[in-house]
Amino acid sequence: MSLQIENIGALERKVSLEFAKSELLPQRAAKLKQLGKNMKMAGFRPGKVPAKMIEQQYGQQVDFELSFDHASNRFFEFAQEQKIELVGQPRLEPKSELDADQIIFDAFFEVFPEVTVGDFSQSEITRYDTEVNDAEIDKTIDLLRKQRVHYHPRGEDLGHGDGGSNLSAQDGDQVTIDFVGSIDGIEFDGGKASDFTFILGQGQMLPEFEAAALGLASGQDKTFPLNFPQDYHGKEVAGKTAEFKITMKKVEWPHLPEINDEFALSLGVTEGGVDKVRDEVRQNLQREIERRKQTILKTQALDALSNATTLELPKFLVSQEEERLIEMARQDLEQRGVPNAKNAPIPPGMFAPQAEQRVKLGLILNQLVKDESLKPSPEQIKAEIDEQAASYEDPQEVTLWYYSDPKRLGDIESLVMENNVVAYVLSKAKVIDKKVTFEELSVIK
Repeated sequence: MSLQIENIGALERKVSLEFAKSELLPQRAAKLKQLGKNMKMAGFRPGKVPAKMIEQQYGQQVDFELSFDHASNRFFEFAQEQKIELVGQPRLEPKSELDADQIIFDAFFEVFPEVTVGDFSQSEITRYDTEVNDAEIDKTIDLLRKQRVHYHPRGEDLGHGDGGSNLSAQDGDQVTIDFVGSIDGIEFDGGKASDFTFILGQGQMLPEFEAAALGLASGQDKTFPLNFPQDYHGKEVAGKTAEFKITMKKVEWPHLPEINDEFALSLGVTEGGVDKVRDEVRQNLQREIERRKQTILKTQALDALSNATTLELPKFLVSQEEERLIEMARQDLEQRGVPNAKNAPIPPGMFAPQAEQRVKLGLILNQLVKDESLKPSPEQIKAEIDEQAASYEDPQEVTLWYYSDPKRLGDIESLVMENNVVAYVLSKAKVIDKKVTFEELSVIK
């Protein structure tokens, strides 16, 4: 099929498709006949409507559908013959009248760019390393203790002590209060509650509110002014000053569990006690370090590839990726409970830079994997799944969970492929080893 491709942009192409209307006549007659069998018209039995009336009713519709389908088939035959790598579907535009002897369509389409991965051998990549020490283990165990905190009324000994002689609310205490607020002497909606509970020092309430509750003992009350911020979520009170009265109903101090065998049991450790807990915490922290190190390396490696490579991006792929990111953003808003999240306004182009970068990296990675044979092996995929499953109580169940779903298995394959790419980039780039603390590693981007 001899057709001339016209370049109309970096990756946009156009080709004109021309064919005789006579090529469509057999299909046209059959299509009209089929439509006539089901056509209903007053005064005629089904299937007995005259051909002229069927022509008047459906002629133009059939001409367009057959012409469009024929042009589409001709285009895809041509694309296959020429081994054109199409991005998305072509856009077909008729350039002739439907009743012309020669039918002409222009087909507009995009092609994939030729990707030549740039020279990244001079890129500097920092490979960070850190060690798990006792201080980090202690900090993690302390966090686990705080997650299991429970509260006791101040002044009452319920087996864990009475919290000390000071019965007033202190930082970290859980308090239960009644409160009522008014503006210019008039109570407002949402400004009143009974048996309202919150924890002092966690920022759950406005600072003036927490400051007023601090130091009150059960049965005491306090009246104080509160200035609502201009950007406060309650628009009817935003920027205004209210007067609140709070009455302390209950003050409870936080009791953290002791680090003993009972604490270990609460974490699911049935044998080995605290020593076993510390060992598992160490292993989990080490796994976290390895994942964090790999993430940092991957970010640097992909940046090195992207910065070294220049290429045109298919508009269709960028648009498709942008739509996907918008949908993900809407789903995130919905999960956070944002009202009418599906119709939340998202500024045009908000995700365009991110979409362009993702498309660019996708094209580069595909080319690099092909050029350097970096496709993951079954052994590598299994090793990654085993590594991820190791942190769970039943690793075999997690392994079966991955292998039972092609999508989950595909996600692991993509992860291993990226790891292969990172390893390849590290073998070519300038790598600088640097020792950092656990805290420093956690904030590196």
